[in-house]
Amino acid sequence: MEQVIGKLYVVATPIGNLADISPRALDVLRQVDLIAAEDTRHSARLMAEYSIKTPLKAYHDHNEEYQSGILVEKLLGGQNIALISDAGTPLINDPGYRLLSAVHDADIKVIPIPGANAAISLLSVSGLAVNSFTFEGFPPVKSQQRKDYYAKWLKSPHAHVFYESSHRIVDSLNDALSVLGADRMVAMGREITKTFETIKRCTLDELYEFVIGDNNQQKGEFVIVIGRAEVDESEADGEIREMLEKVLPIVSVKQASQVVASLTGQKKNKIYQIALEMQKD
Repeated sequence: MEQVIGKLYVVATPIGNLADISPRALDVLRQVDLIAAEDTRHSARLMAEYSIKTPLKAYHDHNEEYQSGILVEKLLGGQNIALISDAGTPLINDPGYRLLSAVHDADIKVIPIPGANAAISLLSVSGLAVNSFTFEGFPPVKSQQRKDYYAKWLKSPHAHVFYESSHRIVDSLNDALSVLGADRMVAMGREITKTFETIKRCTLDELYEFVIGDNNQQKGEFVIVIGRAEVDESEADGEIREMLEKVLPIVSVKQASQVVASLTGQKKNKIYQIALEMQKD
């Protein structure tokens, strides 16, 4: 008789407003044999709201390695399991890597159930150019390390999104301001989807003044988007040409354009045209 193996569902849950959960997610949470939750007490409120009776099992940073083995055994034994975090999409700055790694290694089917995510929510309403971006988790705790962290973005052609805590938001913005300058465009999301939600798009110095000028804006959970640097076109073209000079003798024009586009964040079509012109010269 063929062994029946369970499935692991990675289920996004609300980040604040309990209505922000899909019917599909609710069906999965009701139908699986077990829900692995970052904090069972926190998740119990969501389960109570939707009358979900599925057993909860704690899966968090402190027991992740031990519990991963147990959960994989249950999956191999035929049980279906849902993984949820305290809020939002699991594994985005939350526990779960060890479990997902072990599940893939065991050839167990993984099914994503998409939904809320604080970083993506702010990116979508930021009013900044976010066609390319990096997610940075939380900045370092110490000021000098934070400044070094922000310095990497000084000339970046990409947007950068990260989380910050209420007790470090002022110092973190101050460090960003000292490194990136007053005029850098940014967006802040505070308490996204919750009662006192704030969405603010402005320059970095305006955001800093806004936050220090209102104690209420220093409370809650924060997502920040640092807009991409303004690129001098002539300087950017010069950088593109320098890179192309190094790679064109090795690879095709198309491949060279792809490589340089990935490194600079510039449009591939533009780089391709520059590469063609260089070959004619």
